[in-house]
Amino acid sequence: MISLAEWHPIAVHFPLALTVTAALALSAARIPGLSRHGATLATVGTWNLCLGALGALAALATGLTAVVVVHVAPQARGAVALHVKWAIFSAMALVLLAAWRGAGSAQDSRPSRGFLCILWAVTLALIVTGYRGGQNVYRFGVGVERGASHASAVN
Repeated sequence: MISLAEWHPIAVHFPLALTVTAALALSAARIPGLSRHGATLATVGTWNLCLGALGALAALATGLTAVVVVHVAPQARGAVALHVKWAIFSAMALVLLAAWRGAGSAQDSRPSRGFLCILWAVTLALIVTGYRGGQNVYRFGVGVERGASHASAVN
């Protein structure tokens, strides 16, 4: 049976893609030349932001489960701890932004400049979180099984 921790590499891609798409769509909704499509872009951005926040919660849950069950070498513990801190901040900030956008205004309304600045900052924080997670895997080998031990475990 697949553990919740094994879903983390899959789960992390959804909030990244959805949040970047939300930021782009909501930003485009403010462009004067696209006023005819502004409401549609705002709606698409709002839905992507809300789904991205849910995805971030799923990625956070699977990641925290992975921290508990995956062996982390002593030299990687600091990097993993930093990744977890970024992940908690990013996920909570996305949830707050989604609540602000989803419940605080009509989904087809154009977002304010202030909202967009905060959204882009949180999007950047999410990208940094993903980068740090990638460093944990590719630099420190966190969560990576060696080929021989994995092959013997399968057979």
